[in-house]
Amino acid sequence: MGDEARYSTDIPVEIISPDVVETRLGTMRFTDGFPDDATVDKVFDNLDFLRGVQAFLTAMPAALQAAQRRGIRKYGPDNQTVLIFEQLMDSRSLFLTANTENVYAIAWLNLSSGPIVVDSPPGMLGLVDDFWFHYVTDIGLAGPDQGRGGRYLFLPPDYQGDVPADGYFVCRSNTYGNILGLRGFLHDGDPAPAARAITEGLRIYPLAVAADPPEMNFVNASGQSMNTIHATDFTFFEEVDEVVQEEPNSAIDPETLGLLASVGIVKGTQFAPDSRMKAVLVEAAAVGNATARANAYRSRLDGAYFYPDSAWCTPFVGGSYLFEHDGVRLLDARSFMFFAATGITPAMAIQRVGAGSAYAAAFVDAHSQPFDGATTYRLHLPSGIPARTFWSLVLYDTQTRSMLQTDQQFPSLGSQKPGVAANPDGSFDIYFAPDPPDGHENNWMQTRPGKGWFVILRLYGPEQSWFDKTWRPGEIEAIT
Repeated sequence: MGDEARYSTDIPVEIISPDVVETRLGTMRFTDGFPDDATVDKVFDNLDFLRGVQAFLTAMPAALQAAQRRGIRKYGPDNQTVLIFEQLMDSRSLFLTANTENVYAIAWLNLSSGPIVVDSPPGMLGLVDDFWFHYVTDIGLAGPDQGRGGRYLFLPPDYQGDVPADGYFVCRSNTYGNILGLRGFLHDGDPAPAARAITEGLRIYPLAVAADPPEMNFVNASGQSMNTIHATDFTFFEEVDEVVQEEPNSAIDPETLGLLASVGIVKGTQFAPDSRMKAVLVEAAAVGNATARANAYRSRLDGAYFYPDSAWCTPFVGGSYLFEHDGVRLLDARSFMFFAATGITPAMAIQRVGAGSAYAAAFVDAHSQPFDGATTYRLHLPSGIPARTFWSLVLYDTQTRSMLQTDQQFPSLGSQKPGVAANPDGSFDIYFAPDPPDGHENNWMQTRPGKGWFVILRLYGPEQSWFDKTWRPGEIEAIT
């Protein structure tokens, strides 16, 4: 038989692989479309690397939950231990973008032995998210009890038993592990009433022992050093493996499970990559971490910014807590959120005048430069700050995304802090610097030379002028 087949057709050039192709991976060689051994090695290493990076960006929520659970378990068992920040949270605790204006209460719900009951006190603002950080329910002001307090019953994913006919807000989780977070509000600047309401009214217990629930273990976590943030090195993949091993595959979509399986994370199988694959995942974690940081700190999503030519931004592009638009998942918005923050609920993204809260973050100054801890900056907040309840600014460390550690225990200012001085027209000028500018000590937030930072503006009970953008915060200007 000759070079030409008896039956042949003209082959379009666009479907042909050349014998030699130059790419970012180097030279690739083919013999009549068949890759040589060196090309096969290159593309498979690259495929493993790409999947490792994508696994990092996709599975951040699970890794974060594993880290939060580890932080809680340090103080006691599941379904019983509640970390409560009775004197507020300060910068010693490593939590993603927490604030200093609420009394936090945090617990881990474990449904592996059956349904769990949560009795919530009145006046709270809280949520429950599953082990993959999917929304389960709101509790309190944004939940079905509408702030009056209530009894919540959480059912595990495989529960087939009887469910009480009434008396409970019934919630079914897709995972056995779940995070519970409550926020209590200050009373005239005092956290004690909210802390007391939580310790007296919050109860967590199995439905099976509802008639005689065990004692709660409330731990005052104020001022304690703890870490609840996921790793950014190879350990990250081990944190994700914890979740995959413990939870049913039905808790997450097959595409995500397939992505994780492609890097060796499979339910029922030990995660033990060989030396080649571990080296690939070490690099993938480094690039995934860099990607997540660029994606948050230098977001290229137009919809992430509140105003043209502004640094003020949000991960809730289009107002969706699911990070979706027209049925399309906004991948970069999703990874932005879970790299920089924790907890997910529709209440975080909904636009409702006078209810809930609004958030705006600034990662760069008025000239799009990262904040320098040695420089003095000024932020002008025009009069009529649109916060029905209160407003605040909190500084965060660009490394940990936790509160910035300085000589100030609480790196924050706002309408609940005594002494914050308004200008004659009702506006505020806030200063960020290593040392207080003369005459502006009460409006000063401390920074540290050599340490990067960013800031989040929170508006509790946001007013219409926030949503229609007739009120706008100034950009943060360097003045020295």
